[in-house]
Amino acid sequence: MGSRYLFNVETPLGFSVRTTRRYWQNLVTMKHEPMFGQEDAVIATLQTPDEVRRSRYDDDIFLFYRLAYSGRWVCVVAKRLNGEGFMLTAYPADNIKQGELMWTR
Repeated sequence: MGSRYLFNVETPLGFSVRTTRRYWQNLVTMKHEPMFGQEDAVIATLQTPDEVRRSRYDDDIFLFYRLAYSGRWVCVVAKRLNGEGFMLTAYPADNIKQGELMWTR
């Protein structure tokens, strides 16, 4: 993996999800500051989620959830387009959103 990518992780849904270092920096400085330093949690959420749901609004978007601590989840939102996956966002969540259950541990 080149230095351009922060990670490229295989998911249990049979596709990998990637993000660039630049995209991650923008995410944690402008949009979801609580995710700063949480790269390992995001990778773990994609590799071994507790649950994966398909978006109710876009069949190509998947929400990966992993329990972080005491009722708080890490949610990683990824899009699969033409067989390739990329991270849209990641954030701490209080609950799991509705949507078709695609995978569960």
